[in-house]
Amino acid sequence: MDYAELGRLAEDARKYSYCAYSGFSVGAALLTKDGRVYQGCNIENASYPAGICAERTAFVKALSEGERDFSAIAIAGGPEGGRPSDAWPCGICRQFMNEFVEGDSFDVVVIHEDLSFTVCKLGELLPHSFGPEHLN
Repeated sequence: MDYAELGRLAEDARKYSYCAYSGFSVGAALLTKDGRVYQGCNIENASYPAGICAERTAFVKALSEGERDFSAIAIAGGPEGGRPSDAWPCGICRQFMNEFVEGDSFDVVVIHEDLSFTVCKLGELLPHSFGPEHLN
């Protein structure tokens, strides 16, 4: 699957966002190495820390179905009902993804307002990361 299509799936996932407090809807589309896609959206909560980002929603869906091999994630986010506006993953999401992927081989695709995109490696977004390998 090309990243333009993955980005369209991330943008499509935004329509399910529950962003009652921030008004900022985010969708994600997580690509497995065998070509399956898991979509997720942000889900806010009145107790703010109980909310979950779109990236983690997509990962949790995939992981709960036994997936463990991922190649990329596309993220589209912006004001609810508006065009995307460069929604880079937050620190918690970067750390969460780091648990399940190799940072130098996992692509993060961020969708821009004109639906173009930027691709970078997770390792670029989370340099000098702490992961499972440090606990052995």
